[in-house]
Amino acid sequence: MFKQKKRKKNTATTLARKLITVANSKSVVSEQFKTIRTNINFSMPDKDIKTLLITSSTPGEGKSTVSSNTAVVFAQENKKVLLIDADMRKPTVHHTFSLNNSVGLANLLTRQAIVEQAVQKTEIEGLHIITSGPIPPNPAELLASNMMSNLIDELSKQYDAIIFDAPPILSVTDAQILSNKCDGTIIVVNSGAAEKAGVLKAKEALELSQANILGVVLNNFKLERDHYYYQYYGSAE
Repeated sequence: MFKQKKRKKNTATTLARKLITVANSKSVVSEQFKTIRTNINFSMPDKDIKTLLITSSTPGEGKSTVSSNTAVVFAQENKKVLLIDADMRKPTVHHTFSLNNSVGLANLLTRQAIVEQAVQKTEIEGLHIITSGPIPPNPAELLASNMMSNLIDELSKQYDAIIFDAPPILSVTDAQILSNKCDGTIIVVNSGAAEKAGVLKAKEALELSQANILGVVLNNFKLERDHYYYQYYGSAE
């Protein structure tokens, strides 16, 4: 019994850490996600960024956590937001938001479901989610299909912002394919862990796909305690 209770507590702690913008909207980290939101909004003044792809060069850099929290802060701006788990190889969004993953993106792209069956509401006002669905044998082909393009067009009419959590760039071609269909792409880089050569190679791969790279999110960067962010926001942590 003791081990089981401990495991549940750890799970709750992990989820709270992943969704810091929900657990503590005034923390230093949450403020940084709001800064990301602002930078995205101002990245292309002559055009709205309706569809945004978030990826990384390699696994484990935090792109799914960044995707989820970015979706949350956009919803907190009173926008209608859709987060899509486009990582149909190792999906995690359904775990983060404690959702059912029996019907999702894979079902939509294989015509086994309609949008109304795949979209799930969250406890966050304005934020909806399409999970990955069952893992298909051909994720890249599905993302490159006309069905994917048509789906993006259809969803863009219903939502103010659509955020895709995509697989790492250097692992598979999925992110490259999808980046060409999105208005903007953000690369998540794990501070102190990502290799410079890998990040540059990922950037080149996206450029070959004619992706519109908006910028980089430096994840897990540790601020010193005397940094002005701690001085200004310290009481809100």
